[in-house]
Amino acid sequence: MSGERWYDALARLRRAGLPHVLATQVTSQGSTPREPGARMVITADAIIDTLGGGTFEWQLIACARERLERGEAGLSLEAFSLGGRSGQCCGGFVNVLLETDLGTATRLALFGAGHVGRAVASLAAPLGWRLDWYDSREDAFSGLDPAPGQHHHRLDDCNASAESLPAGSHVLVLTHDHAEDYALVEALLRRGDMASIGLIGSRSKWASFRGRLERAGIPHDRIDAVRCPIGDSGGDKTPYAVALAALAELLPLASPRPEGARRDALRGLESAEVRRLFS
Repeated sequence: MSGERWYDALARLRRAGLPHVLATQVTSQGSTPREPGARMVITADAIIDTLGGGTFEWQLIACARERLERGEAGLSLEAFSLGGRSGQCCGGFVNVLLETDLGTATRLALFGAGHVGRAVASLAAPLGWRLDWYDSREDAFSGLDPAPGQHHHRLDDCNASAESLPAGSHVLVLTHDHAEDYALVEALLRRGDMASIGLIGSRSKWASFRGRLERAGIPHDRIDAVRCPIGDSGGDKTPYAVALAALAELLPLASPRPEGARRDALRGLESAEVRRLFS
């Protein structure tokens, strides 16, 4: 059992978007190990705090982990007769509320903390995604407190930062420096296991990058998967409009769905459905 308290663990897990169960004892009758209001947090491989130990707690942990394994989010009320169901001699009765949070399966890496990057981070905050946000400038995140699930990182080495991302991440590259943009895109494409890559810039910028990527030996099918320009803001070049367009484009790619449907979404980015958002 961890020495961490349940409230610290809960905050940490929610910030990281990791699956967990909050167990709260809501009623008690007779002799029970803990009082109503006692809490513990359970993950697939950790137990934080306690509702009293013994067979009752072991059964509770097993129930919580079954819900995590089955992907059953939400609330569940579990009743325990300590002398019956749990076989404990104290003989009391407790009800425990299980609140199962499956975390987020969507991870977004955002490179660049300029005007568009800040607008993207602000718009993405309510979506519950895990956002890892990078910038190479010393004061890039000055005055910015990370929203829940958002993490700030110094971009010291483009290759190292690209290599650090989990497979299946979605990436938006919009730094202040074209050299950084190119280094990131090339490193990400060499990996070949990102869920999607979007690059801010004009068609001429992408034509230049594309030629360099081809000469660097990047396979054409990987290059073709890069979205540049990102989104369709209907010609509005304000940071908010560009960020909104980029997220509107990303949403159907990042939503949980069968792989075939995700490929269909990739092919349909220029559809009228996206364009209607800005008409």
